[in-house]
Amino acid sequence: MSELPPDWVEVPVGDVVSIASGIGFPMRYQGETSGDLGFYKVGDISRAVLEHAGQLRDAQHYVSREVAAELKGKPIPPGATVFAKIGEAIKLNRRAYTISECLIDNNVMAIKALVDESDRYVYMFLRTQDFTELSRATTVPSLRKGDIESLSIPLAPLNEQKRIADKLDAVLARVDACRERLDRIPVILKRFRQSVLAAATSGKLTEEWREEQSTTSEWSDVELGSVARDFSYGSAAKSSQSGDVPVLRMGNIQEGKLDWTDLVYTSNVAEITKYRLTNGDVLFNRTNSPELVGKTAVYRGEREAIYAGYLIKVRCTDGLLPDYLNYCLNSPAGRDYCWRVKSDGVSQSNINAKKLAAFTFRLPPIEEQHEIVRCVESLFAYADRLEARYTATRAHVERLTQALLAKAFRGELVPQDPNDEPASVLLERIRAAREAAPTKPRPRKGDSQPSKTQKAEVTMLNRKDIQDAHLTTILKERGPLTAEALWSASQLDIDDFYDQLKDEEARGLLEEQRGESATAPRLLEATA
Repeated sequence: MSELPPDWVEVPVGDVVSIASGIGFPMRYQGETSGDLGFYKVGDISRAVLEHAGQLRDAQHYVSREVAAELKGKPIPPGATVFAKIGEAIKLNRRAYTISECLIDNNVMAIKALVDESDRYVYMFLRTQDFTELSRATTVPSLRKGDIESLSIPLAPLNEQKRIADKLDAVLARVDACRERLDRIPVILKRFRQSVLAAATSGKLTEEWREEQSTTSEWSDVELGSVARDFSYGSAAKSSQSGDVPVLRMGNIQEGKLDWTDLVYTSNVAEITKYRLTNGDVLFNRTNSPELVGKTAVYRGEREAIYAGYLIKVRCTDGLLPDYLNYCLNSPAGRDYCWRVKSDGVSQSNINAKKLAAFTFRLPPIEEQHEIVRCVESLFAYADRLEARYTATRAHVERLTQALLAKAFRGELVPQDPNDEPASVLLERIRAAREAAPTKPRPRKGDSQPSKTQKAEVTMLNRKDIQDAHLTTILKERGPLTAEALWSASQLDIDDFYDQLKDEEARGLLEEQRGESATAPRLLEATA
């Protein structure tokens, strides 16, 4: 870190904050929509960041103070910074702050400044930290109290902390407003592209062109099966990560185009011969989620390729341009047809070749199809340029937020005031208050001291009387669990959970569980 301004000090975060973890939230208390204390989970943090500018409010669950006491939950005071401490949510690096007294669950950690006036300063500082780098590379990413306490925070004088927080509140509010306006652009562009396709496939897009041509252009309603042929399903053979020829799958169809990333391959000569694509083939995704089934793209001979079984290849006759068919199937009318005729399974929908061939659409003469393709390509290219500018601007806004935060904690965002009380004095006051705080009485001389074995027994009792095979027992009773779910079911502090996990792994208990049968509880194969 660069040299700090005069009267600043750099200290471990643990010197100026208190840190608390949440508690388990039994199902019998969930669902209450009113009460003394809001009960917040990891998802509430994301909602606070995305919808409420970081304010943790509008809880999904509430409890009374009596229930909180029963759960042994110590309320988190207003002004605390909260964030996910376990699971994939750590990678989102989202922080929120409490605006009223509340409870948090055991996937969440809270940090409260020891001096209330420093709360906003600490919150802003934590927004500069990448917790992904702190999380431990274990079965489940996790943060421990010590990880946070060891972070180094540049501590400004208290009055300057307030000026920094006020300034950041003001400028970041403008940045957030800019981000909100920018985020409307993708929705507008999506509507624009759909409007273009609707106009293109209804005849409105080329109305002026027809007038200039001084000819009567006859449009007819046709079934796809009458103007196309070869409705063929793709290869069902297993593909590889390497090989001679790529195998296009449903994931390679994106926004009406082929995406040549994330490819798999085949070297099977018979498969290549049977399923080889020809320039102009239209690929139709016959099986996918209800929202995505029926997406299409045109193969333009970019490179030799075949297609997989979840796709249908359609080959157009001379009276139908592949691009025009692609526009029709991706237009609002085409998407509506796919929605109406799809067959729904448990998690996927399907549209077979017979239903695809029955798709009815308006077909203009081939000359007008060429003009439609030219116009659509021009309008889509314009939309693509706008989208590229949006992406670059959005990235700049994200960098701006971090640049402003970094500038603040280098002491460059607001001017220093030589009349401010130095941060070192504030730090001494905090330390003195900590030393004066009551502590647990030490054993008197002559009192019997517990042995190491007894200490271990006390530790186990503090872990809710867990047995030697605590985690293994849970797996036997409940069946397969993700590591995160197992931790939650154990009702252990995260440090105790990992100690217990290592102990049972070392004694081969979890290995025995994995080996009992194909359906036996398996901990380490799951992801959070």
